[in-house]
Amino acid sequence: MYWQRDFECMPRAEIEALQLARLQKTLQRVAAHVPFYRNAFAALKLDAGAVKTLDDIQRFPFTLKQDLRDNYPYGLFAVPLREVVRVHSSSGTTGIATVVGYTRNDIVTWSDLVARILCGAGVTPDDVVQIAFGYGLFTGGFGLHYGCERLGASVIPISAGNTRRQIQIMQDFKTTALVCTPSYALKLADVMMDMGINPNGLSLRVGLFGAEPWSEAMRQELNARLGIRATDNYGLSEVMGPGVAGECEECNGQHINEDHFLVEILDPETLQPVAPGEIGEIVITTLTKEAFPVIRYRSRDLARLLPEPCACGRTFKRITRLLGRSDDMLIIKGVNVFPTQIESSLFAIEGTEPHYRLIVDRENNEDKLTVMVEVNESIFSDSMKTQKTLIDAIRQGLASDLGVGVTVKLVEEKTLERFEGKASRVIDNRKF
Repeated sequence: MYWQRDFECMPRAEIEALQLARLQKTLQRVAAHVPFYRNAFAALKLDAGAVKTLDDIQRFPFTLKQDLRDNYPYGLFAVPLREVVRVHSSSGTTGIATVVGYTRNDIVTWSDLVARILCGAGVTPDDVVQIAFGYGLFTGGFGLHYGCERLGASVIPISAGNTRRQIQIMQDFKTTALVCTPSYALKLADVMMDMGINPNGLSLRVGLFGAEPWSEAMRQELNARLGIRATDNYGLSEVMGPGVAGECEECNGQHINEDHFLVEILDPETLQPVAPGEIGEIVITTLTKEAFPVIRYRSRDLARLLPEPCACGRTFKRITRLLGRSDDMLIIKGVNVFPTQIESSLFAIEGTEPHYRLIVDRENNEDKLTVMVEVNESIFSDSMKTQKTLIDAIRQGLASDLGVGVTVKLVEEKTLERFEGKASRVIDNRKF
């Protein structure tokens, strides 16, 4: 096992004292070694050495993804390049890529924290872990790989794609733990059904899924269809990669590795702290990163803080699963709509398949949301009345859950795109 009890079960006062000491050191390091932060602090007349409480972090400026792009590739590194042993990067598909670096100590820390997440989810040295995340510049594959090796589990670094080969490997190599996006896990379940493979005949028992928002309803679907306990974990490349937070076997919130990250939950509009239990944007300050420390990084990810203690005994604060992203949230006729809300509603309606697509248009100066839903083949072979009944049920369910009317379009099974990486379910055709 890899439960670091001395840290993960610390009393709150000790956690916060450790965070403060590491925060003070980090602020002084970036002020001394990163011109971007030195100039930003000077512009606000902030003394990095004058921080006395954790709340003082609220006086410091935010770091945005655009700041990383503006300093491409190495402008935010806090160490000379000769001390950087690993470089990762975003895809850059929506602009200039963001680049992050790791020292040898950073790699060790990364391995430790991912091992914590794996251990919390119930993975042990006896497990065979199949990693179906992409390797390369994406942090997910390597991060989980390091954590598995640190834990002592056996690793199958199969990477993403080649779904039938993935399933063959699960059968032949006796895979017990699966690592991928939840949407790809769903695709694996679909292909298993097409191949006539009963998941109960596999050795799978646990899934570690992340890299995209997903609903509790999808968790239950994956549990049932793959015969596993599906757990959620959270990380982002700009901060470290996987290992920032993850669920334990209680599956009731993701424990933040607070000894390495200071997390704020802020209102994305006012940028002020929200009350515990309210939705806000995750803002992260790294406390131990050497090569690439970041101060108050705005993740754009939305979640709730769960301050109450967990039955597992860990004392770190928890966040809910991601509810979406502030920049992906849809505003339809003035109502905030998250794709995960629609996903949960659809899972509750018999006859629908767990695949959907959202299309947003503006007609006559009004927003129109169309929800394309895959349905069982039997629906299309039945009467038009059956289809209309299902459409009405979906429309009414979504209107009740979302507070806004939608148009529903039924499509046949396997019509909508399946995703091997992060799912992209929204097409917004509005021009602002």
